[in-house]
Order: sequence, then structure tokens, then C-alpha cells
Amino acid sequence: MPWVGAMGLPLIAMGCLGAEGVDEVAPPVEDWEWRHYLGDEGRSHYSPLAQIHPGNVDQLEIAWRYDTGPLEGSLSQIQCNPIIVEGVFYATTPRAHVFALDAATGHELWRFDPTAHGSAAQGHNRGVVYWDAPSGGRIMAASGQDLWALDAATGEPVESFGQGGRVDLRGGLAHGRNSGMISPTPGVIYQDLLILGTKVGETEGAAPGDIRAFDLNTGEVRWSFHTIPHAGEFGSESWPEEAWRVRGGANSWAGATLDSERGIVFMPTGSATPDFWGGDRAGANLFANSLLALDAATGERIWHFQIVHHDLWDRDLPAPPNLVRFEHDGVMVDAVAQPTKSGHLFVFDRETGEPIFGIEERPVHPSHHPEEWVSPTQPFPIAPPPFTRQAFDLTRIDGDARREGFRASQVKRLEGMRLGENYIPPSLEGSIMYPGFDGGAEWGGAAWDETTGLLYVNSNEVGGMLRLMERPKGVNPRSVYLEKCGLCHGPDLAGTGVGPSLIGVGERRRHVELLTTIALGSGRMPSFVDMPMPVMERLATYISDPKDEKKALAALEARPGSDSPYVSEGYLYLRDEQGVPINEPPFGTLTAIDLAAGELRWQVSLGDYPHLAEKGIVGAGTENYGGAVVTAGGLLFIAASADETLRAFDKLSGEVIWESSLPASGFATPSTYSVEGRQFVVVAAGGGKLGVKSGSLYVAYALP
Repeated sequence: MPWVGAMGLPLIAMGCLGAEGVDEVAPPVEDWEWRHYLGDEGRSHYSPLAQIHPGNVDQLEIAWRYDTGPLEGSLSQIQCNPIIVEGVFYATTPRAHVFALDAATGHELWRFDPTAHGSAAQGHNRGVVYWDAPSGGRIMAASGQDLWALDAATGEPVESFGQGGRVDLRGGLAHGRNSGMISPTPGVIYQDLLILGTKVGETEGAAPGDIRAFDLNTGEVRWSFHTIPHAGEFGSESWPEEAWRVRGGANSWAGATLDSERGIVFMPTGSATPDFWGGDRAGANLFANSLLALDAATGERIWHFQIVHHDLWDRDLPAPPNLVRFEHDGVMVDAVAQPTKSGHLFVFDRETGEPIFGIEERPVHPSHHPEEWVSPTQPFPIAPPPFTRQAFDLTRIDGDARREGFRASQVKRLEGMRLGENYIPPSLEGSIMYPGFDGGAEWGGAAWDETTGLLYVNSNEVGGMLRLMERPKGVNPRSVYLEKCGLCHGPDLAGTGVGPSLIGVGERRRHVELLTTIALGSGRMPSFVDMPMPVMERLATYISDPKDEKKALAALEARPGSDSPYVSEGYLYLRDEQGVPINEPPFGTLTAIDLAAGELRWQVSLGDYPHLAEKGIVGAGTENYGGAVVTAGGLLFIAASADETLRAFDKLSGEVIWESSLPASGFATPSTYSVEGRQFVVVAAGGGKLGVKSGSLYVAYALP
């Protein structure tokens, strides 16, 4: 039986299901596409297909595999949720190459390499967009700093779009044109517009996170919404004067959700930069960390709600919200539900932005530094209850189950730290944040099933440590490293949970290779091409030999960024040396939330760490990335966990009723579709996170 936490409640069945778990209200569906990222414009992750159900799911077999090609580097990933249109399967590789397959056989139809056409390489792409243009289908795909329009039949660039089929996403920004910018998550199409957010850097000098709508015929920007308001615009008073000229971030990297009937696009945003220090951006910082409801045709703000004021914790809104419809106080409501990294679900009326269950502004911890500005309150939803625990507790560190002395060693590790509830500001001593940097909820988001009234969300439970350090005096290579690189690679170059170790990189890479990587970026690393060349050269020299103190602290004449007194020590996760969170299980969960009741219906663990399972520690869950798919067949398909397994859960009880080993962990959301009456479930097995190996395969399952 799966682990059921203290928050788990007895199941209340809300749908009308047949004996084998199939929705009786769902008519048979012969062929069904997965035309949009996460299933539909409302990001439901739902399919009306019921050919595969609890009575036959154990008969699933591999129908086809597609190998994306040789891996480049040990940390490559495939985060793509494929789309399927008119029997053709469209997806991306670990390097954001776009390809098309026969959806029934996995046979390759075409492949497009954007780097061969001048785009910078990009990792962790989450998919593409299909547009049914009057002249024929098009695929809209991003790679590096470019947005491409491709002929859906051939994969060739559409010459009439932008310049030879592409648009440079860096155009039209207030500043930061030469800083890193990519679009990892597909946008959404409204009429003849592609509405798109971007991912920018998370340190000083990052570009602003403008949301833009591109004309699908020409590539021109038809409207732009300034998430860092310009002078005189609504919200500008929540920033220092002229902040829009120099501040970055507040970007919508997680994706968009469209209510096409109302013409409203919902855009979740992330934090302002830098992530963990805000002393030079006093104020609430609208529209960072906000759910924005915009007029899809014009970009005009209809309403907004800021979920974190003046973010100091990297609490980006991690996933596109779900369009939901359920009965509340005897009335059917059309709502939008936003999961968060803190483990809360915020639910709003789609048209007005009014909270469905109420939200309280509660006092939180004050600043530890006179130079920092901290919001005195933060918003908390009254219901539903959080789907993760909300505080790190030393008494919850597991001891003898792992090894003798484990708990004592971890207690000593945390001596002097600030810990307790959420929103403790970063500090020199170290402040514990729980859940940590990667959720609660993550970019996989939630799945919504209107037939049961249940919203399904997978989440992480691992702590993070927010520790600041004083910036080295003067302007020198080490201070530039800490400002630009230390967040991901750590202050001592030993790496964090986000960036790899750079120790010894000078022995593995030539100086020119380091300069090229710093300038152009690589994978999730942004470009720093705006950095003055003398500074870049000295930075590369420091990375090659950080022990040379004379070089490290030698003065520089110029550098990008600000003169803030503190920098973050980086993404410090509370894991043991084997990569397992040090807190008590569960480390990863899957939760069903009854929206009509505003309650949690069930919660189970998701996955197992293999080396713990060998010791008899099972049902603990693992950290997880990628979301679930829910079907009319009574099933919930999800990979996401670190143990290289695709699972099918009973959507009403949370019981695992089928699982299959994958060639690598499936850190991506599956897709399900049917071709000629045969239902398929496909997932990318790309691995590359949480210390597990990378993979290069898409794996499709079907009944014999």
C-alpha cells in the first residue's frame, strides 16, 4: 500500500465510475489528439480516452521508442511534454532540436537543428506550439534567444516569419539585451498571436521579464506587458524610482494558460533579481511573483494577485495555472487555480480575481539586516490546506533508519541556523526554508479532472538553506564570480544542486572554451555576453585557478552589476551525501485536492530511492519533476520520480496499480493520445537531475 500522510483523508468518490474505474459519462473516443502543451489551453492535463483503464493497464507494453541521439554532457535533460496533431508527434531533444514522428510508429518524419541555423544551444526545453495557419500547419519553437516558425509538414523555417523564419527574443527590452534570455516553456496561441514569456538570469544585470504577443504571420510584437512597470504605469510605486531601467526578472518562465472564451490569458511570474537579496529594490515589487490576468488581444491588465511580496526566497510561481470549474456555496464557479512552491493552492474567480476561499495577510519575520527591505506580511490562502508540510523541524530528522549517528550529525550541521516557519529572510548565519528551492509544486504543475472535481499535484519536500556572505571588498574576479556564478556553482566552486562543480575545470577546458561558455551560455546557464571582455577574461582565469589569491583579489576597472553588500552562497539543499533529503519522509508526494470542499482527499508518496529501498526504507517518495496526466479511464499516469519508473495510479484512491521501468528517469509530463483507435501513453526518459543518469529516449506504451 502507498504511504498515506497525516493530511490524508478517507476517499470521497465524486464521479460516477463503472466497475473498472472508467467514467460512465465519458463517451468512447476513437481518436484524440494532445494538441496543446499539457493537453489543452486550460492546462488540465486531462484526456477523455478510456481504452486503457484499471482492468487492463497491466497489459501495457512498449509500442515504440525514439532515440534523440548522442548525449552532450552528463547533465542533459528532456523536460518536453510532446504534442500530437493529426497523427504526427512533435517534440524536442535535450538540445532543443525539434522533430516530428509518425505518432503510431515512432518513425522520424523530419528534424530541425536550430544551432545549424545560427541559434545558441539550449537545454531543458518543454515543448512546442502548433498553429493551424491558413497556409498550413506551423510549429512555433524556441532555442537559445530565438523564436522559430517551422513548416509542420517539412520542418523548414517559414521565411515570411521574422528574419528567415526566426525572431530574436531580446528585441525591444528596456535593458539587458545582451544578457541571457530563453523561452523554455511553450506559449499559447490566441487568434493570430503567440503569447510568450521568457526565462532570464537570476543575478544582477538580468533582463526584465516583459510578456509579449507576437504576430504569427510576421513575427512582429503586437503588444508587450511590462512586469517591471515603467514610470507612471500601475505598480511602479512598488519599486524604487527608475527601477525599470536597471532591474531584471519578474518574468513568466513557467508557461501561460488561456481562457479563449473570455479572451483572458493567465501568466504566472517569478522573482525579481537577484533572487536572495533585495536591499536595492525596496517595495513589494509588482508584478513579480504574481498571477496576471491579461486581455489576450491587447495585453491590458484585467486583474492581478501578488502571491509573494518582495521575494527573497526564489518563490517563483512554478507552473501555469489550471482552469477549473466546480460548485462552491451552491453555485458553479469558473476559477483559475495556481499551485506554488510553498505548497499552497490559490484559487481565484477567473473574471474578477476574487479569491474563492479567502486569503489572509499574515505577519512574517522582519529583516536581519538594516540594508534589506522585508515585507511585513505575506498572503496565505484559508483553503485548501497546504499540500506540503510548512516548517522544518529538527525532531523530524530521520535517524537510525539510515545509519547510526545520522541525526546527531545533521543537528550539528544546522547549529546556529534560523529555522521555524516560512518566510525567514536570508541571513549570514543561514536561514532554513521549507519547502525549499524546488517546491512544493514544480514546473510539472497540477492535473484537473472535472468529472471527479479533483486537482492532482505532485510536490517535493526538501529543505533549503539561505545563507548570505559579504561581497569581497573592491571590484575583483572573485566578487564578479560570486555575483554571476556563485549562486549555481557555489562560493567554493564545488557546485550546488543546480550547477555542477567547477573544481579542476581549467584542466578539462581550454581558456577559449571557458570564455565561449561565459559569453554564450550553455544549457540552463545564461549568456554573459554583456560583460566587458577584460572582466570576462579575468573571470575565466579565476575559475581556472581560484587558489591564486593575487589574481582573485586584484582590482578591476569595471564590472557589470550592482554594489550590494551581500551575495548568496547559492542553492544549498538539506540533503545527505547520497542526495536524500535529511528530513523525515515523505520526500515526494502526490496529492488529490477536492476543490468543491476545499479539502485534501488523499496523499501518497511518489517513488523510492533505490539505495534506500535496498535497506528496506520504502514508501518514502523521492524529489520529482514533471507532472501527471489524468484520464477518463480512471487512471493517473506520472513518472517524475528519481527511480526511473512510470506509474499508473487509481485516480480515486491513489493506489499504484501499474508501473514500468524506464531507461532513465522521466522528469517530464507524459502525453496520451489515440491513433486509429489505439491509445498511447508516452513520456520522455531524459533523467539528468538528482544525481541520476541522463537519457535520450521517448518511450510510448499501448495495449497489445
